[in-house]
Amino acid sequence: MNHQAPSPIFVSHGSPMTALEPREAGAFMQRLGPAIEAAFGRPKAVLAVSAHTLARAPVLLAAPRHEAVYDFGGFDDRLYTLRYDAPGAPALATQVEALLGQAGIDVHRAEQGGLDHGIWTPLRYMWPAADVPVLPLAFVPSWSPRQLFDFGAALVPLAAMGVLVMGSGSITHNLQRVFAGGLRDVERVATPESTAFRDWFSQRAAAADWDALLDYRRQAPHAVLMHPTDEHLLPLYVAAGAAGPVPGLRLHASLTYGELGMDAYAFGAQAAALQQALSRDTTARGGR
Repeated sequence: MNHQAPSPIFVSHGSPMTALEPREAGAFMQRLGPAIEAAFGRPKAVLAVSAHTLARAPVLLAAPRHEAVYDFGGFDDRLYTLRYDAPGAPALATQVEALLGQAGIDVHRAEQGGLDHGIWTPLRYMWPAADVPVLPLAFVPSWSPRQLFDFGAALVPLAAMGVLVMGSGSITHNLQRVFAGGLRDVERVATPESTAFRDWFSQRAAAADWDALLDYRRQAPHAVLMHPTDEHLLPLYVAAGAAGPVPGLRLHASLTYGELGMDAYAFGAQAAALQQALSRDTTARGGR
């Protein structure tokens, strides 16, 4: 078993229905947990930054245990029966407090728990036994991509400690366009606007063009259309900052309802190792 610093990642969690209807993204998440372990060893903990855990100042949820929070309504009743009871990481919270303090960033600590669906949905696929400790970190949605990248930069030492930094959101997130097209055709053909935005993001990340990526609302094609509000993209910048101003690799690309991108990224020097682990898994599955 390798024991290397895990690459920070960003996953698109999609609709709450992803937990019941995995489709391509869920199948990828099922492979992602084992691939992380193959490339880096099992994480000591996951520091989770989700688009659905927001606050007016950064907050660490430092409870000793967590349960799934059903932070949605109007979906299949079966969703409310799904559980994800995971250990918390109070000791890690103390270490993260210190790291952020050294960077001059004030962070609050709450001795309470709960995993929003942006956290428990991917983790339920990645580590279904719920045996990896989780530390949610609420972020400030009014902060700019640059501020959140710098926020993530304070977390760079976590990788050497064996901690996986996971941002969870959506690479595109205009629900008005999703709903306007109707929710019955989940396999609707990708719209040109969604494709252009997602491809631009992948190309700029691979080139480590952070000047462009941090200014995505002016430079990316259809940026404001794909993100009328950008809280679902912002966790990506925290994860990227935790690796430094280096390339990002798109590990997965898929789409639901023609609009809602389910892309996933890894950041840092070890991102290629994770990509290779995923490729080996795909090859092995294809050979069976």
